[in-house]
Amino acid sequence: MKGAMKRISRILFPTLLAGAAWLSAQILTQPPPPPQAVTLPASGRSSQGGSVGVTEQPVAGTTTSVNTLNPNVQVSGPYTGSTPSTARMPFSGRLSLEDAVRRGLAFNLGAVGLTNTVAQTGAQVGIARSALLPNINGSASATVQQVYLAQFGVGFSVPGFRLPPVAGPFNYMDLQISLSQTVADLTAVNNYRSARATARAGQYSLRDASDLVVLAVGGAYLQVLAAEARLQTAQSQLDTANAVFHQSTEQHAHGVLGKLNLDQSQVRTLTQQQQIITLRNDLAKQKINLARLVGLPPNATYQLTDRFSFSPAPVPNVDEAVAAAEQRRPDLKAAEQQVQAAERALAAARAERLPSLAISADYERIGVNPGQQNGAYAAMATLSIPVWQGGRVSSDIALAQAVLAQRKAELADTRGQIEAQIRQAYLDLEAAAGQVEVARKNLDVARETLDMARARMEAGVINTVEVVQAQETVAGANLDLINSIFAHNLAKLNLARSLGDAVAQLPTLLKPEAASQR
Repeated sequence: MKGAMKRISRILFPTLLAGAAWLSAQILTQPPPPPQAVTLPASGRSSQGGSVGVTEQPVAGTTTSVNTLNPNVQVSGPYTGSTPSTARMPFSGRLSLEDAVRRGLAFNLGAVGLTNTVAQTGAQVGIARSALLPNINGSASATVQQVYLAQFGVGFSVPGFRLPPVAGPFNYMDLQISLSQTVADLTAVNNYRSARATARAGQYSLRDASDLVVLAVGGAYLQVLAAEARLQTAQSQLDTANAVFHQSTEQHAHGVLGKLNLDQSQVRTLTQQQQIITLRNDLAKQKINLARLVGLPPNATYQLTDRFSFSPAPVPNVDEAVAAAEQRRPDLKAAEQQVQAAERALAAARAERLPSLAISADYERIGVNPGQQNGAYAAMATLSIPVWQGGRVSSDIALAQAVLAQRKAELADTRGQIEAQIRQAYLDLEAAAGQVEVARKNLDVARETLDMARARMEAGVINTVEVVQAQETVAGANLDLINSIFAHNLAKLNLARSLGDAVAQLPTLLKPEAASQR
């Protein structure tokens, strides 16, 4: 009898011991929880908050200056700043428009920030894809354990034999590898497709940010040129005013001209000097602003090498331009991708009501040492059938539908915005071209009138009043011409952005003067 009990104990005890070790280690294979539809933000547009646009604002001039087009490039948010560029792109102190645009595209904070955002959306695609790929994990452990069998309800006693209440201490080693794989889950699939569409939208938004950088940098470059032209014109007007004042002084000394007329001539000279101080200050600020956009040190010590005179814009008719822009504009393509992302998110929310299938497997080697290990495995296929989730699925669907409606509205708005921008740019081009022609004729007449007034003053026929008035007319005509040429060139730059792919459009629409033409 005792021999039989010993044989039973040799069979039963290791079995109980192994079961206890298995339970105490809690090696259980469980399928991963089912994924949920990703909730997208309502708006698919960039959240940076920055913008670049062309607006109209008055430009300080003389009382004789007419109401010309006075556009200005308004830059806000991250597009106003940059990271330093001189370490990676050495600077000689001379800046062309091409070099300024190249530096802006590489170092302007608007483009840099959106580049990092695109990298984030690319990482989100990888996260969404991971729910569809196998998840494999391995582990290794060494355990020394003593098990109180009674806690598991294990007890055995017969006459002449009693199972010990405590097993151990004993040791074992466990090498384990587990795998889980989603076989069929439309929510995870659509989450992945939505993430891919969002990533593509980010790429298009980055291209659109490049167009905005071109507009910001190009506009700032043209503003510096206009400020330089105004300063040069004011200096010429000061030279003329000094000449008239010198002439007035001589006539007063000979008793030909009264003290009042001499004072009027002097006031005109002093006024012109004040204007030069203001214009020189404005030029320095414009150059600092341009430097900030392209990553240069924020000072005004550099020189611009390009000059842009008036030249007709080689553009197609407005309807062809609108059609071309709808095929080219990256912000429109980004809006289309945002709609696709919202559609996939809605599909993911609706798929939460559908069954999903997943498999998982677990294999391990367990024993007292590596040479004495036995294999154990478990495999599981799980079909999850949603029945009632407390209304969460319906709420997810309602959220996704609201997002989709918002993004469709933004897409329609973007189409209308593109057409409006192109038509406005064409109107500005036409108006500025007409004003350039008129301003040139007006300047010729004003200069001729000034020459005649100075000749009459030298002959003693008139006093300085008419000469001062003629000077102011010339100053106003010069300012009108400068503003008109600036407005025309800025309209071409704005059209390049409105057509899309501004970097490629810019050399065709805005060509610098050759050195021999300056």
